[in-house]
Amino acid sequence: MELKARAVGVEIIPKGKIIYYSVPNGDEYERGDLVLVLGDFGLEVGKVLIPPREVVIDEVGYELKAVIRKLTDEDLEQYRKNVEDAWNAFQICRQKIKEHGLPMKLLYAKYTFDRTRLIFFFSAEGRVDFRELVRDLAKIFKTRIELRQVGVRDEMKFFGGLGLCGLPTCCSTFLREFTSVTLKHAKKQQMMINPAKISGPCRRLLCCLTYEYDFYEKELEGIPDEGSTITYEGKRYKVVNVNVFLRTVTLFSEQEGEMIKVPFDYFRKGE
Repeated sequence: MELKARAVGVEIIPKGKIIYYSVPNGDEYERGDLVLVLGDFGLEVGKVLIPPREVVIDEVGYELKAVIRKLTDEDLEQYRKNVEDAWNAFQICRQKIKEHGLPMKLLYAKYTFDRTRLIFFFSAEGRVDFRELVRDLAKIFKTRIELRQVGVRDEMKFFGGLGLCGLPTCCSTFLREFTSVTLKHAKKQQMMINPAKISGPCRRLLCCLTYEYDFYEKELEGIPDEGSTITYEGKRYKVVNVNVFLRTVTLFSEQEGEMIKVPFDYFRKGE
């Protein structure tokens, strides 16, 4: 028997992962509502992006915590002050990074709702010794300081930019979580392995290489790869082209100088 719960999808970090929190039956929540929840750093303010719906607890994949409450007028005043102070802290931290000569790029700063922690998100090429920086910041802000390093894809999520398609990057608009992208995704889609053509502004393989991968995987199942050699009607041929849209395989016989096109159905007739 599946255990279900009524929950809302909440964004805590801008453009970050949507996390489900349970809500009581009868309580009304709308998209855009600000709520108080227990996050990774303690009490945090999140924005409801998915209105109440039933979710299967086992499919969520993590402990389903409850929304504490919608923000009251007093909470909103505190939240606005936190956002303003976090922005000022961001400017100070950026200056301190420059003073210490640290090879890191500051991306975002936030206070927990109760101001027990001040968190800074940054990116860097490698590991950074920021102990002296933390000491300086703790003296200035009189609270617990945390620095959280993120990857280059997360960096692009914070800053935004344009993809090769000319549109805003997926990660800065709708893509909440990253999946593994490998050269196998490009090869399966018969793309030229040119780093400039298959990498995004983050210098990593394009996230969109995963969008149509399942289609190619299904359509090319049982079809010989380009460059392979096969036997067709008793003769040896080399596969010179596979057209997934015309659903044809072009074969070339070096011995007879013959080039022919064979439909996909030929290779699947034994299915």
